[in-house]
Amino acid sequence: MLRQDSNDDTEDVSLFDASDDESARKPRKVKIRHPVASFFHLFFRIGAIIVYLLCELLSSSFIACMVTIILLLSCDFWTVKNITGRLMVGLRWWNHIDDDGKSHWVFEARKELKQEKRTSSEAESRIFWLGLITCPIMWVIFAFSALFSFKLKWLAVVTMGVVLQGANLYGYIRCKVGNRSNLTSMATTYLGKQFLKHNIKDDQIS
Repeated sequence: MLRQDSNDDTEDVSLFDASDDESARKPRKVKIRHPVASFFHLFFRIGAIIVYLLCELLSSSFIACMVTIILLLSCDFWTVKNITGRLMVGLRWWNHIDDDGKSHWVFEARKELKQEKRTSSEAESRIFWLGLITCPIMWVIFAFSALFSFKLKWLAVVTMGVVLQGANLYGYIRCKVGNRSNLTSMATTYLGKQFLKHNIKDDQIS
């Protein structure tokens, strides 16, 4: 069962569904429990990138390419937000408006304790997070490329890619780490560990 919390507190789940120590010693077979969801998790976003890269070869019409890319990005946003996140990693984020007209963002996470009851696999988790993180980075690169090459007509298209796929990335990270204070704490802890490790290496060298 997914547990809702309007204060943006979520249950913790592993990014890659790491098992406990006992089950980790046992060899596990790579198994994709939701092959259709895994396929469409990558299909729309990779399709949009391919059309963008090959648009000048596929068609001479800018409007046709733009509509195709935006359609693929919209399908990807809806699919990832409503289907693949819930099936592949047990995460979901959404928005609702209460009776007073106030908007509330809800970030949900499912925590499954027993390996036997898991509905997602490690392979699915890796596919989900790899696609979720890599594609927005590529759209950011496309945005800078369009800006510095003065292809302003494409800037609106790549901006749409950054916004839609970046929104899903931000939403699922919030589902994973909880509220903003947790996210800031994790970043601070990581930077602190890296700084300490760097200082230790310098002391050993000197």
